Amino acid sequence: MLRIGNASGFYGDRFDALAEMLTGGPLDVLTGDYLAELTMLILGRDRLKDPSRGYAKTYPRQLEHGLRLAHERGVRLVSNAGGLNPAGLAEAVRELARRLGVPVRVAHVEGDDLSGRDWGAGVLTANAYLGGAGIAACLREGADVVITGRVCDAALVSGAAAAHHGWADDDWDALAGATAAGHVLECGTQATGGNYAFLDEISDPLRPGFPLAEIHADGSSVITKHPGTGGAVTVGTVTAQLLYETDGARYLGPDVTTRLDTVRLDQQGADRVRISGVRGEAPPPTLKVGLTRLGGHRNEVVFVLTGLDVERKAELVKAQLCDALRGREPAEMRWTLARTDHRDAAGQEEASALLRLVVRDSDAERVGRAVGAAAVELALASYPGFHLTAPPGNAAPYGVFASAYVPAADVPHTAVLPGGRRQPVAPPSKTLVPESVPEPPLPAPPPSGPTRRAPLGLVAGARSGDKGGNANLGVWARDEPGWRWLAHTLTVARLRELLPETAELPVTRHVLPNLRALNFVIEGLLGEGVASQARFDPQAKALGEWLRARELDVPEELL
Repeated sequence: MLRIGNASGFYGDRFDALAEMLTGGPLDVLTGDYLAELTMLILGRDRLKDPSRGYAKTYPRQLEHGLRLAHERGVRLVSNAGGLNPAGLAEAVRELARRLGVPVRVAHVEGDDLSGRDWGAGVLTANAYLGGAGIAACLREGADVVITGRVCDAALVSGAAAAHHGWADDDWDALAGATAAGHVLECGTQATGGNYAFLDEISDPLRPGFPLAEIHADGSSVITKHPGTGGAVTVGTVTAQLLYETDGARYLGPDVTTRLDTVRLDQQGADRVRISGVRGEAPPPTLKVGLTRLGGHRNEVVFVLTGLDVERKAELVKAQLCDALRGREPAEMRWTLARTDHRDAAGQEEASALLRLVVRDSDAERVGRAVGAAAVELALASYPGFHLTAPPGNAAPYGVFASAYVPAADVPHTAVLPGGRRQPVAPPSKTLVPESVPEPPLPAPPPSGPTRRAPLGLVAGARSGDKGGNANLGVWARDEPGWRWLAHTLTVARLRELLPETAELPVTRHVLPNLRALNFVIEGLLGEGVASQARFDPQAKALGEWLRARELDVPEELL
């Protein structure tokens, strides 16, 4: 059995988590996930300023204390903090180890950086999502610290598990089980009660502990956390994370195609959830490549509208600003009125609505001082009570994320082993192009009975997130009666009714009966991805909570 913990779910996660995980209980491997679509853009801009950078700068600072702890406890460290420069971070860790007098062997994985290829104009970063085979090669050669660039998030766990258990590249069921565990761990405390829909189920939500997985030779695992840490590990918290940013029954990865419709979860005591039964299939022959580029410049102004006649005030200031910018309008002007105001409010803030203007253009001046000055000049000439949430700022660049696919055999996946020897990592020996999984049969419909108007969230949990410009929205029921009702009620048509933003967008529903869950993919909701900030909630993090707050007719027996 291999005990793998995680100490980071994103670049900027809890700084002390690495030390907490090393001192909180026994571990064999400690991973850290630092990369996301937005992170790659941030690191790309860092590298433009200084070619020696391009990695997560917090990781060496965490190792100032954590490297000795890991060495003393025999814990191996595996992290994708290398970002765009894994070799640079590996050398920084070696230098730190020399300075601290800690005798660790450092290796890194490279080959994901495909920015030298022709991706069209303006591409800042281009990185293939590698699998865990390079990580496994480094660990088998005795590495104490493994640094990677862009790998599939779950590969940090599956690569370490493959090295420990000696799996071949076609041990698909075992790899799929470890991938499922890795997907649960990759976002840190989201597996232990963080961002969890049912707040009443988490008795100690103040400071959730980071998760760990006990992974067995067959790929099954138990998700848990160190004793005495906050949060909780339940079938619900693990279900929520399994649904996070996935699509349908087949979860395509660089090492294995994981069949999410085969996952079984069982509560095995306090803060222990077993994942078993996971089936795997050969991976696809291609690797996903994440592309980022600078899309232009943006700015925003937020007008505060207080008291009566909110709609008329909004129309007036919109007309005034458009008139002031006539002939020099930005390429895109997007207005959003948020009716945060309350009738007969006892406080001024509660009596106010927010009118948000977002502007975009390739010309920074058109969305910078020109817009800010036009807004400020209206201060004494517009609606009664005119004021802004903050003075208009300068234009800021925004990014765009897109995906491409290349043959896995065309990507130079390489393990740079301790001592510097370079070992090419062969692509999987067998691949396939998975067909779509037939929709599983729905459970029997619930018996008819009296209903009551109530929020969906009294019956179902949800977790949502982003994949490029698409939003993923997972919804699950807490029990079998709730699942029977949810499966027949929350159709694509009903989702569009409840979330009017999705009405004109392509929406696909996936059914996962083992998890009592539905997973929706909403195409184009997020424009060109999180970095473009096309939406109030640019990563769709709260999309699920909006859905849970919508009301519909719910059987009284479920309430």
